[in-house]
Amino acid sequence: MTIRSVVIMIVVALFLGGCAGNKKVTKPEIERGAPEPPSSAQTSGAGMGSGTATEMQGAMDPFEDPNNPLSQRVIYFDYNSSDVKDIDIVNAHAQYLADHPQARVRLEGHADERGSREYNVALSERRALAVKELMMFRGVRPNQITIIAYGEERPVVYGHDEASYRENRRVEIVYEAK
Repeated sequence: MTIRSVVIMIVVALFLGGCAGNKKVTKPEIERGAPEPPSSAQTSGAGMGSGTATEMQGAMDPFEDPNNPLSQRVIYFDYNSSDVKDIDIVNAHAQYLADHPQARVRLEGHADERGSREYNVALSERRALAVKELMMFRGVRPNQITIIAYGEERPVVYGHDEASYRENRRVEIVYEAK
């Protein structure tokens, strides 16, 4: 036997040995009240509850937590306006960016289909600039933000009614680096 064969057999044996102790709990067993199998990722300690790594990951990732304003990355605007209404969302993202200088965002401005193409591009740019100015006021560095003005070119909802227009008047905060 060569050394390579021995190494491959050891790796396979370790892999199979590690999998042998895991028991898969099916949904019916959980519904009947069977205890969940212990996980090596469970943790407990001072100031921390116990839970699996997946549960804790969901609680730790502010961008996926629906109760955290960082999970909301769309700012909506009134008709023909660039006044920011969702200040709390902008402030939350600004605080994150100020605390994480390596983070980068792209602010994508949009408008509904009413008005000329040139007007809508200018309006969507004013909207993105308004969000950028608020973020910079809260300590975000200019090099952390880029702006793109799409105007009416990328609607999120196709329609010719107020509900559709309302969804399309927006600035999307897109993280390029967190």
